[in-house]
Amino acid sequence: MWGRRRRGPGASGRGAEELRARRREREAALRKARRQEQLVSKRLLREDTTAEEGGRDGAEIVPDPLSEDEVLELLRGIQRGSGDRKRSLSHLRRALQNKETQQKFVRLDGSIRTLIGLFTSSLADMQMEAARCLHELSHSSDPAVAEACLPVTSYLLTYLSGHSVEFTSPHEAVLEGLGYVLSQLLQAKEAPTEIIPLVLDSVLPQHMLQLVCSSLKTGIGAAVEFAWCLHYIVCSHTANAALLSLGALPALTSLLLDLASEIPQDAAEGLELLVCPVLRCLSNLLAEETGCEIQIQDERLLIALFLILQCFLQQHPFIVQECLWLLNNLTADEPFFCSALLSLDLLPALLQLLPCSQMASVLVLTVLCNIAEKGPAYCQQLHQQPALPLLLPTLALPDPEVVGQCLELLHLLFLHWPEAAADFVRQGGHRALEQHQSTPELQERARALLDMVGQPLGASAFNPCHTTLSAFS
Repeated sequence: MWGRRRRGPGASGRGAEELRARRREREAALRKARRQEQLVSKRLLREDTTAEEGGRDGAEIVPDPLSEDEVLELLRGIQRGSGDRKRSLSHLRRALQNKETQQKFVRLDGSIRTLIGLFTSSLADMQMEAARCLHELSHSSDPAVAEACLPVTSYLLTYLSGHSVEFTSPHEAVLEGLGYVLSQLLQAKEAPTEIIPLVLDSVLPQHMLQLVCSSLKTGIGAAVEFAWCLHYIVCSHTANAALLSLGALPALTSLLLDLASEIPQDAAEGLELLVCPVLRCLSNLLAEETGCEIQIQDERLLIALFLILQCFLQQHPFIVQECLWLLNNLTADEPFFCSALLSLDLLPALLQLLPCSQMASVLVLTVLCNIAEKGPAYCQQLHQQPALPLLLPTLALPDPEVVGQCLELLHLLFLHWPEAAADFVRQGGHRALEQHQSTPELQERARALLDMVGQPLGASAFNPCHTTLSAFS
């Protein structure tokens, strides 16, 4: 009833197109937030030139578009081996922040090849500026610009595959920008057939895992970008077996434990941008039918999740949903994490998340359903906790999806532990159910639950009437 679910394109049991649209909206919102707040990659790549180019207090000023002749002159300037090449390249990088200039540049014959040539050269200063130009082009929302960047992929992979996780400061800045470029390319429609196979044929997946998992020692800038790369690869459904064979699951689990241990002391700025894709990678890898949840039976993972929830709840509430998706996939099939959640007394903290948001409410109730589905002993413990009093206000919410998930939970509780039904009636819960008898999408289940709570306490909870079973099938 509540199986593991992928946190990516397609995740909540609705129509495929709706899920795809919701996924794209969420990704766009997060990327927009990163740009607006100048977090991590974009800030680090531009902060050293903001003052000299007219920006104040880190504010970005988009330059006016260049004419075709001006763009051509810049391209010729960087193609010539004169002393002005670096200056022309710096001017081009600045100009490419304008969408119209981007379009004009990629239409020029040899423009991308020129940037690739400088990027793969042995001239460190040219290499850095070329990487920044590619970074600016990767921001473009124009399909023609994105398509023009596709030939860069193989060169990126060659460069990245040839470097270990130990980088000097300039190399780290270059790596961060390239990680962002690659993450953009991995979202292209051609990625599953043209780009991801190239990635898998290289040593890059192993290097990405090493870099992401060493982030607390080497800095999180590049780790953030490559964690998003891993997320997009996992979402493609084409490479998970390869990632699992590289030990991605235990490696990312260990990283999450390390991140949680750092949070109470001194959380680094932008740490939530690393936590988010790591949570998504773990959630989606667990959604694979490979018995992954058995491989990571470590109750410390639950403690880490709730530490992260506590840290980011106020300032970064989107992390709540990411944690709950992972918690859902951990508890969906495997009793170990359901038992651990109860034995570690984490249920009160979980119940406190009910009013956070609509999606948080649905996910909290789904996790509770995962626990209740395990049988009478689990339902007894849920009943002993203050769950029922918190469910009554939930039944009064105007959201049919939240109320529907609450009805599913009540059905499991009443089915496996009839004392919960009697207690529910004593608290006036039957009146809350009666209010939903006229709601089309809820009325059948509400009436079935009213039938259940109307049975004598001694009646068999494992042989409910046919109406009840059909209403929740």
